[in-house]
Amino acid sequence: MKINRRRLARQAAVQALYQWQMNPGYCTEIELQFTSDPERLQGADVAFFKSLWQGVCAAIPGLDLAIAQEIQDRRWVDEVSEVERAILRLAAYELRDHPQTPYRVVINEAIELGKDFGAEQGHRFVNAVLDKLAQKWRATEILQATR
Repeated sequence: MKINRRRLARQAAVQALYQWQMNPGYCTEIELQFTSDPERLQGADVAFFKSLWQGVCAAIPGLDLAIAQEIQDRRWVDEVSEVERAILRLAAYELRDHPQTPYRVVINEAIELGKDFGAEQGHRFVNAVLDKLAQKWRATEILQATR
């Protein structure tokens, strides 16, 4: 199966977020590490990666607040795995700031990332949180999809 260029960009963005979370530094440095190493973004849509990466980096405080408000059964800071945090940050950013990408695509991509990188059932948690955020940020789109 051929993986599309945007999915590869999202995978790289999750890896970059994970790296940033484990060793916080400047977003520009991590972006440079990824864009200067041809293997890290091989086959990926580099412009899409940069757009996602720069957007998420600038929006992390607001994204974290929005995500944490939707989590009832655990604490965002110390009870959500680093992988799931990276996936949620990326997908929340896309839901909120990339309305041209259908919400179902954003959620499906996040679920697939959760299956690829996360804990055994982590994708279910990711799905539940993103469904709640989509209800807030994409209510009109969801309503139109159900008609």
